[in-house]
Amino acid sequence: MTDRIIIRDLRVSATVGVNRWEKAAPQVVGVDLEIAVDAAKAAAADEIAATVDYKRVSRDIAALAESRGYELIETLAEAIASLVLEQHGAQWVRVTARKPFALRKARDVGVVIERKSA
Repeated sequence: MTDRIIIRDLRVSATVGVNRWEKAAPQVVGVDLEIAVDAAKAAAADEIAATVDYKRVSRDIAALAESRGYELIETLAEAIASLVLEQHGAQWVRVTARKPFALRKARDVGVVIERKSA
């Protein structure tokens, strides 16, 4: 499927990291999403029930990120992908999760994963 809803630079508060200073307080993590949808079907129905509610997705991701600490950014990205697939009915998702200040000479460090429903 080539139709996608995109969310760019969703900023969520999360405790992510292996270092003591990273675990001491939540930090802002940037999340990008691409979620496969049938845009033609959604457009024909012209109602939110026919597509993925991106406002609800963003709220759920924020709640997930704040719900616990994560050692790895990969673990957070996997949890986000599972949430979108299992709770929002997506067939496919691409998640990019970025952690700022992980490297002194880089703006951020992150991971990109793609997952599809079983």
